[in-house]
Amino acid sequence: MNFVHQQRQLVALADLVADIGEPCWASGNTAAALRAFDGFDLRPPFHILTTRDRNVRRIGHVIHTTLDLPLIDRGRVHDIPVLSATRTLIDIARSTSRQVLTAALDSAMRDGGTSEDFLHGRLNALRRSGRQGPAALLAVIEGQEITRGGQSWLEREVLRLLDRAGLPKPSTQVALARRGDRLVRVDFHFPGTRVVVEALGYRWHRSGAQLAVDAARFNELVLGGYLPLQFTYAQIVEQQQMVVSSIRRALQQPASRVPVSA
Repeated sequence: MNFVHQQRQLVALADLVADIGEPCWASGNTAAALRAFDGFDLRPPFHILTTRDRNVRRIGHVIHTTLDLPLIDRGRVHDIPVLSATRTLIDIARSTSRQVLTAALDSAMRDGGTSEDFLHGRLNALRRSGRQGPAALLAVIEGQEITRGGQSWLEREVLRLLDRAGLPKPSTQVALARRGDRLVRVDFHFPGTRVVVEALGYRWHRSGAQLAVDAARFNELVLGGYLPLQFTYAQIVEQQQMVVSSIRRALQQPASRVPVSA
């Protein structure tokens, strides 16, 4: 989009916002374009979010409503009220392809619009409302982490929790047992102890098949003499004191016989 055309669109959007009157915010694809996310251009129909108690309609544009928009999810770009970069990512995740959403996420992180820690905090807070966006965005994050290799944000967060609490540093991605012809690899194992810690990932609803696999892995670890602890994404983000306390208590258990790794 050339500069002159972009300026015309900004003026048209500013006029629409002034006509509707605050409180309202650019949202969806419009917010993504204002935030300069890769893959988004500012063009009608403009997407506007306003409070549910207002009866707002504008021909040629899309009006969304919400009961409330916390201050943490608000911002201004070119003096136009707009969703924050983080909330915009969650908003567009409902209706954007994985490829486009991945590019938007990469550009938001690159340009400093959000950070891993802040993004995960808002994702966990908003997922409880039943929105579809957090699940879709977490799937993209998980896919990026698998492609990149190395530790996920969730695994790094566990390591940060342990370090802040002064607990020993565990080994990561260790094969400790076998299930059939496959190795049972765990997220964390504290060498010289029976204690294993598993971060259950971003999915808060697991399929029946995945539950069966997880149960079989867990049982194999217990039968092998290990003491496995499992923590969900929400617990690691929201209940950090409980996570640390549980791991500390496990490490204080009598060692008895330490298993030999597979």
